[in-house]
Amino acid sequence: MSKKIRVLIAKPGLDGHDRGAKVVARALRDAGMEVIYLGLHQTAESIVNAAIQEDVDLIGLSSLAGAHNTHFKDVIDLLKAKGVDDIFVFGGGIIPEDDREALLGSGVKALFPPGTDTGEIVEAVKSITGLD
Repeated sequence: MSKKIRVLIAKPGLDGHDRGAKVVARALRDAGMEVIYLGLHQTAESIVNAAIQEDVDLIGLSSLAGAHNTHFKDVIDLLKAKGVDDIFVFGGGIIPEDDREALLGSGVKALFPPGTDTGEIVEAVKSITGLD
């Protein structure tokens, strides 16, 4: 029996639109993963602390408000500061092509624009973790 993939989904910052995050959370849950949804208006500290406490494999961040560079970097930097190297970060939302390379270079494992098929996200999460 393989370990269930555990994913924490969060909306960092002041962005108030969470429909996409909820759709992704449900798709991951329906694929047999354990999903913790933190909801709106989360800080990097609240996200990382919850991820550690919940012993998740991945953190999924959703950003539609244009602050993805700051929020994603803050989460990755805080994971590193806490010595956590076994929780991966992926993200989605409105992320301009010019920012994608820098985010992926900073440690974000995958980025999904609006309209991405949820099956693609499920397969990517499985691939990132190496679990199934």
